[in-house]
Amino acid sequence: MIWPDAVRANVKTGHDREMFAAYPYRSACPSSVWGQLIGDAKTDLLFAGFTNYFLWLEQPDFVGTLRTKAEAGCRVRFLLGDPDGETTRQRERIEGVALSVSTRIRITLESLAKLRGVDGLEARFSAPDDGPNHVGLSVFRFDEHALVTPHLARVVGHDSPMMHLRRQSSGGLFDRFSEHAEELWERGRPV
Repeated sequence: MIWPDAVRANVKTGHDREMFAAYPYRSACPSSVWGQLIGDAKTDLLFAGFTNYFLWLEQPDFVGTLRTKAEAGCRVRFLLGDPDGETTRQRERIEGVALSVSTRIRITLESLAKLRGVDGLEARFSAPDDGPNHVGLSVFRFDEHALVTPHLARVVGHDSPMMHLRRQSSGGLFDRFSEHAEELWERGRPV
């Protein structure tokens, strides 16, 4: 009631304050945004995409960056789909693309193998019962920022929309998506 309609229409006042940016396609988000979010994170990096493979292709020396982050005390986690799981097979049938879901997961596993033994770096497969919940929503968290991709029915991740969230208060969008990813992480099994 205090704010005129014109101001209220242009100033975020509720939980939408956490919406920093939105992209109609994950691939529309510049790789420099990913690089800055990864680089600025000090305590927590969580990559909870089903495959996460694109990161290794788009981020220069991603292995070196992750090693440096972990050695500096940043917790680095990857939550992946099981490349041999039923959810993966179902998603491959749905997508019908040459670069299969299981291949994309294996690209990540191959890259993570180069980081074996690095303290502070963990990787898990989502639990079989969580596969459908995981494949439908990717959450990438960088301390108080998150990139969230709700996957559309028949398209690959890079063609799905993405939101950039910045935590502003408890119980907002950032926390809701973070809690979802943490729940999947807790039930996951080590790679």
